[in-house]
Amino acid sequence: MDLEELIHNCKKGNRQAQAELYRRYSGILFGMCLKYSRNKTEAEDNLHDSFMTIFDKVDQFSFKGSFEGWIKRITVNTVLQKYRKDQYLNVVSENTEDEVEVETEGADISLSTLLGYIQELPHKYRLTFNLYVLDGHSHKEISEMLGTSTGTSKSNLARAKAILRDKIEKAKINIA
Repeated sequence: MDLEELIHNCKKGNRQAQAELYRRYSGILFGMCLKYSRNKTEAEDNLHDSFMTIFDKVDQFSFKGSFEGWIKRITVNTVLQKYRKDQYLNVVSENTEDEVEVETEGADISLSTLLGYIQELPHKYRLTFNLYVLDGHSHKEISEMLGTSTGTSKSNLARAKAILRDKIEKAKINIA
């Protein structure tokens, strides 16, 4: 079944089509959910919520642009909306600091270790870091997505990078 036919069948509420859509895209969307979640269980919950939203809103997809891009946007928005609602994004201070570069050169840490460090960041820092560094959003876009100010976005990114830099430095010391 081609994608267009699959989407039309999902719009009709066809359970087999929904299961096929889930099979095709759950891996990609789970990776996105994992990026924004504290752990695998939370990512699974976020994936479930995202697919519920996708199935609920599939009628709104008008075949303009990429379907994959559309469901990715729904997934990110679903996860961010959950965190906004749960007050994970409250900010103590909006002081902006100069952006700190996370230097990994010479650290000899694995990608999985670095991703683990990112996943350990507090919610507001992890979300901002992922949106800015990994997804390429601007501070203005991030502030709109998270319901914060641009200064808060910059501050959260700087703090996330500082935490990561400290973890990497500690890893270097332990390796040496």
